[in-house]
Amino acid sequence: MANVRAAGNGARAPSVFYRSLRLFTTIYPGEMAKALLLTLNSFLIIFGYYQIKAIRNGLLLAAHPPEIQSYLAIPQAILLIFVIKAFAKIASRFPRHLLITYVTLFCISNLVLFYVLNMAGVSVAIMGLVFFIWIGMYNLLIPAQFWGFANDIYSEEQGKRLFPMIAFGATLGGVVGPRVAQRLVPHLGSYGMMLVTAFILVLCILMTWIIHRRDIGEEPRLLAATGGIQKPKDKPKGQALDRSGAFRLVIRNHYLLLIALVLGLYNFINSLGEYMFADLQQNMALRVLGTTTTGSAELQNYISQAFAGYQGLTNLLALIIQLFIVSRVFRYIGVGGALLIFPLFALGGYGYITFGASLLLLKWIKSAENGLDYSLMKTARAALFLITKREEKYKAQAAIETFFVRGGDALQAIIVYLGTTFLALSVEGFAVINVICILVWIAMTVRIIREHKRLKAGTGEAASP
Repeated sequence: MANVRAAGNGARAPSVFYRSLRLFTTIYPGEMAKALLLTLNSFLIIFGYYQIKAIRNGLLLAAHPPEIQSYLAIPQAILLIFVIKAFAKIASRFPRHLLITYVTLFCISNLVLFYVLNMAGVSVAIMGLVFFIWIGMYNLLIPAQFWGFANDIYSEEQGKRLFPMIAFGATLGGVVGPRVAQRLVPHLGSYGMMLVTAFILVLCILMTWIIHRRDIGEEPRLLAATGGIQKPKDKPKGQALDRSGAFRLVIRNHYLLLIALVLGLYNFINSLGEYMFADLQQNMALRVLGTTTTGSAELQNYISQAFAGYQGLTNLLALIIQLFIVSRVFRYIGVGGALLIFPLFALGGYGYITFGASLLLLKWIKSAENGLDYSLMKTARAALFLITKREEKYKAQAAIETFFVRGGDALQAIIVYLGTTFLALSVEGFAVINVICILVWIAMTVRIIREHKRLKAGTGEAASP
């Protein structure tokens, strides 16, 4: 297929700008405006998130042991049950642009409230716990609703071509965000960074409205520009969704349930790895600054800056993968092949850690693992929903990307408790657990690939489990 197709007869040859987009994917002139706006929107969401991601660890680890990071996944999962139910009700009452607006405004108000609570003198011990629980909801819900929005805009054929480019915006935000945060934290402090993210979210709302209006107004023209390859949607885009529940949609659909279980299992593996890294990083910080600094602003900033550097390395690797690898993987081995690359890498990484772990080794392995997750895996995950109904794109995807993902964290919390309290497991011991779980992950991914192919071939809806 040609990399660029003219919008009509007699169109001029593609410009240098269009040709440069071959680094990402195949794109047609009629698709350019919305794709770029979505790319910018995804950049702002992740850039804003990284302004507060590093301070999450600084606030928590400045006054609490690293094990608490694992245990807080349990209240996060409980909170998400109510959040997803509320999200589904709002989605049934309001069209997509208002849904995203109201959810984002809620998050903005929370960030401002945290700032006020700090001004009122609430201790870092309390704020660290509350903010960590809150951000566990925020960092899953906001991206999930964005990808539901993107899935609603594009057909499967378009999504497979354009998602690598749109996801590049998020990956770039992940590279730039930690670098900016690393420089702003010493000047603005933890709570000043929350206001920075609140302002960025206001811009995200504006972007959503612009994209929504362009999509509604340009759909007939886009069909002509792409030769009619965009498939009609099962419901008009400007309308609210039906009243089906998010969890019911997942449980009754074998395909969606498999995705939910795999993402929960993967997040268990990833969170256990994050605990290993946090444990080693806190020990390093206390060795450098001394145990008398526990709870101090100096320790907060040291850990926050260390995590910002770790996240920066992660996202630099993610950017390289997104730029040069993701679109080619989608083109040559498809969504199914993309889903298998990640667990195979994780198997090798954690297998290596079982022979001996250090902070530097774990930093590089986790950075590469998360880099693959933020680029290849997230793009593939989003593409899995291109063949689903509108209700499933928003409600089911939100439930999967929040509650089921955080459920994996909750399971990890139980394992960390047992491993540190009764079994005295080392970092290497936890790595062995991850290796076993990755083998299960690979087997379940194969089942998802088969189901995806069956549904794509038009053999019918996913069977009930």
